[in-house]
Amino acid sequence: MAYAILALLVWVTLPLGSNRPWSGMLFVLFTTLLSGAWAWFNLRHSVTEFKVSRAFKVARPLFILLVISQCWVCLQWLLGISQNNSQTFYYLLLGCSYSLLYLLIINLFATRNKLTLLMMTLIVTGALQAFYGTAMTLSGLEWSFFADKTSYQGHATGTFVNRNHLAGYLEMTIACGIGLLLALRTGECFTLRSVLDLLMGPKAKIRLSLVIMVIGLVMSHSRMGNSAFFISLVFVGSIFIATNKKDRIRNSLILVSLILIDMLVISQYFGLEQLKDRLMSTQFSDQVVNGEVVQKANEVRDNVVISMLPLLEKHPLVGNGAGSFESVYQQYPGDDIRLHFDHAHNDYLQFLVEFGVIGLLPLIIFTLMSLWYALQALLMRKSWYRSGIGFASLMGILSILIHSLTDFNLQIPANAATFTTLCAIAVLAKYHVKTKKRNKI
Repeated sequence: MAYAILALLVWVTLPLGSNRPWSGMLFVLFTTLLSGAWAWFNLRHSVTEFKVSRAFKVARPLFILLVISQCWVCLQWLLGISQNNSQTFYYLLLGCSYSLLYLLIINLFATRNKLTLLMMTLIVTGALQAFYGTAMTLSGLEWSFFADKTSYQGHATGTFVNRNHLAGYLEMTIACGIGLLLALRTGECFTLRSVLDLLMGPKAKIRLSLVIMVIGLVMSHSRMGNSAFFISLVFVGSIFIATNKKDRIRNSLILVSLILIDMLVISQYFGLEQLKDRLMSTQFSDQVVNGEVVQKANEVRDNVVISMLPLLEKHPLVGNGAGSFESVYQQYPGDDIRLHFDHAHNDYLQFLVEFGVIGLLPLIIFTLMSLWYALQALLMRKSWYRSGIGFASLMGILSILIHSLTDFNLQIPANAATFTTLCAIAVLAKYHVKTKKRNKI
């Protein structure tokens, strides 16, 4: 069953990030079938009691919060609150699938062996996405998912439609790679055995995957994606170093090497200069000289946020219905917005517009509690493994939260499912069961 969940996490990224109704419904179908199979096997082997993991007993309040949010979406659909019933029903199915995925991961990956396997699956999938996106860009083939790319030529997108969504996915998987690298450190002196393990063991595979993923992230040329990755790495890395006095020098060298080697050396040959130019040329307002516009703004997402403020005031408590943003926003954009926006390019504002305060509040509490559990695991200095996995979940969650200020990664099923997985890992980091032997990767 656990391997089927891993296959699902790999699959959900492939068909355009599952950001199409047909691929999104496949994700819903597979998740529902796997949940039903898990429940059936559980009841079959234990008629008197439904067995759950120790971690789930801790995570039960978080799961309930997810269910409450989906119950509210259901009420929006049933009571006619939604301005787009079909989209709200679709979002309800997706939301229930995320909740079931959280339930499955908490219960099926509650041992150290399984948790390591889950982390490695995310890392390998991220590396494959980055390699595919980079190869398509450098070769000039520019394919997405068995079809020619219709947009973002010259930028790595992997099998996603949007480069920002590939960047969002890579932020989370890179965090998993860094965290697992820290979790598997041994503290041994540099001996022949330790050097061979570094070159040929699990850490070498993780290190190579990190290099590939960082190249993919840079070649996506996503401004906020790269910024969110760097900010979260520095912030979480600073906490990790400051709270671990015994191995402060060793941990500092590991994290500094990641920044210097990946960001400043390797990425220099794969589009770092182009990314820098794109960041420097960003202009949110028209440049006016003597009353004449000499250079028009090249970024209008801030105008979208401003124009949707009246929409936020319309139904602040109950919202307009999950998935209804594209329908309700069309009457609000001004003359300065000539493009069609199906999302708000700000996950927080879109959730508030669609879910309202009632539906958004459980999700906020769920996320904050996940961050708290990740931080608790990070601070467990006596267990390098738990601390490293806590680092991964904290950095991954924080990175996508920062990126969500200017994009809609959490509206993409592949990224939302991976975010849900990281929130489950945040609990598992501290409350998983240690096994006698570690999987050899």
